[in-house]
Amino acid sequence: MPAPLRVAVLVSGRGSNLQALIAAQRSGALPIDIVVVASNKPAAEGLRHAQDAGIATVALDATGRRDRAAYDAELFARIAAFTPDLIVLAGFMRVLDAAVLGPWAGRIINIHPSLLPKYPGLHTHQRALDAGDALHGASVHFVTAELDGGPVLACSEIAIETGDDADALAARLLPREHVLLCRCVQWIAEGRVAWQDDRLHFDGAPLTDVLRV
Repeated sequence: MPAPLRVAVLVSGRGSNLQALIAAQRSGALPIDIVVVASNKPAAEGLRHAQDAGIATVALDATGRRDRAAYDAELFARIAAFTPDLIVLAGFMRVLDAAVLGPWAGRIINIHPSLLPKYPGLHTHQRALDAGDALHGASVHFVTAELDGGPVLACSEIAIETGDDADALAARLLPREHVLLCRCVQWIAEGRVAWQDDRLHFDGAPLTDVLRV
């Protein structure tokens, strides 16, 4: 049996997607080992969840750090010390410097609360409502220097209902995010996803359409 995929998770807030990964690892559903959880906010609730689960943490406060590139380099150096195979951005609210991403090409993913390429950045739920969209959702994509612009592996869709506001939409989407992220990490851990020639492959063939979860 191959060794579990070594995973580092980056969070900035409550860490609900992190909790989903921890629960799936503990249940045996995910063949992974979460080796470290890191945050740019020392008070992030996600760090406490990691500590409660016995997972190593790295807290590197970004407040007042004017040199963005130097901060990112230090953060990623600390993460690299844990030799992860995959980095998962799970509610990590920070745009990363392109220089730190280079060595991790094809080994870093992000979950984003929109149906990319729609609505990169913030306030995605309200933007979907304001646009009158019938569908909303979440996407897992590989991270590149372009904000929320790397190739999308998979998405999960929900219908926007009459009377929805941004909070209601976010709450209804969140459980789908958990399933989506765990499924994508599972595919990667099982070796079904590969980054070759700057594009995604799934089950040995180039991925020509976004997978649905």
